Amino acid sequence: MHGKAPKHILAKAKGHTHRNLAIMLVLLAVAAALYYVFAGPRTQQPRQGRFGAEGGPVPVLAATAAKADVPVYLDAVGTIKALNTVTVSPQVDGKLISVNFKEGDDVKKGDVLARIDPTTYQAQLDQAIAKKAQDEAQLANAKVDLDRYEKLAATNAINRQQADTQRALVQQDTALVQADQAAIENAQATLGYTTIVAPIDGRTGIRQVDEGNIVHAASSPTIVVITQLKPISVIFNLPQQDLGRVNAAFAKGPLAVDAQRPEDNAVIDHGVLRVVDNQVDQTTGTIKLKAEFPNANDQLWPGQFVNVRLLIDTLMDVVTIPTGAVQRGPNGTFVYVIKDDNTASMRPIVVQKQDETQTVVKSGADAGERVVTTGFVRLTDSSKVIVGSTNGAPTAGSPGQRQHNGQRSGSGRPNTQQ
Repeated sequence: MHGKAPKHILAKAKGHTHRNLAIMLVLLAVAAALYYVFAGPRTQQPRQGRFGAEGGPVPVLAATAAKADVPVYLDAVGTIKALNTVTVSPQVDGKLISVNFKEGDDVKKGDVLARIDPTTYQAQLDQAIAKKAQDEAQLANAKVDLDRYEKLAATNAINRQQADTQRALVQQDTALVQADQAAIENAQATLGYTTIVAPIDGRTGIRQVDEGNIVHAASSPTIVVITQLKPISVIFNLPQQDLGRVNAAFAKGPLAVDAQRPEDNAVIDHGVLRVVDNQVDQTTGTIKLKAEFPNANDQLWPGQFVNVRLLIDTLMDVVTIPTGAVQRGPNGTFVYVIKDDNTASMRPIVVQKQDETQTVVKSGADAGERVVTTGFVRLTDSSKVIVGSTNGAPTAGSPGQRQHNGQRSGSGRPNTQQ
């Protein structure tokens, strides 16, 4: 019994020793890992990043500032409206005996569009002509009697009053003949209304009434609507703040206007500004303008929406750079100019005009200087740069190729080297 107790105690002590040893080994491993992470020696190899080795030249793309003539446009959204629109309706009652146009035809002024049964109106004209002939015969007889009575009255063969009465009768018959002539002209006009003709040059729309129907001048549906497409007009609005510039430019001569497709801004047609409205819309603070386009290829259609740009000025011989080169900081706009020693110099500029692709520099950059358009992440004043091309990587063996194809500048636009 006493011999077995020490063995049992010894085995139990040995088990505790193994467990403590395992715990110590785990703690040592954790301590070594923490030391390696936080206090261990740094690798001597430079870290390779997205833009190549840290501390080396910054890969960038650049464009050259150039002088050019830059047009100044005012942009708006316009609605196309036919220059003239005519609703063709019957002017007399009757049966529509023929329709002489096809829907969508181009017609000329005076072309016959439809005919209404003229029988009744022809009869009315014939009656008016016959009535005039009757009254003319009575007038001729009255004139003969007047001549006879005047001769007799001159010899005191009859009373003078009888001659005067006959003279008044001649005047009455003359007025009747004149009224008959007016009735004839009225009947001729009414008869002419039975032939419906095109009042303007234009294109017919969908036919509103079919042949064989009874039409009425007062309540009948229209025959067709004709719209003049060549030329055609575009109505658009501009903010009242632009009114002064528009009027100043318009006073010098006609202003060019371009109509563009909304989806890609491709120019559809070129026109001229015709009218600036005589008052500002107080509810919207805008001024309405009207431009006219030749529309030779029928690309503009009434009711269609188009983008409109109005040319009001041209800046002559100014310095231009890509808009992607323009950066903004606490002190305003600036660019990075690449010097001859391939260092980037941060230079403040004054922007005169800017759009999505091009910026006109009033001061701060000169024609011929290279400005950085892409690669601003690591770029600072006086940084060394290496200018890449759009077809190759800026540094060999680095993933800088992605910069050329997918990098965006600080303005959020893809740039290309010029």
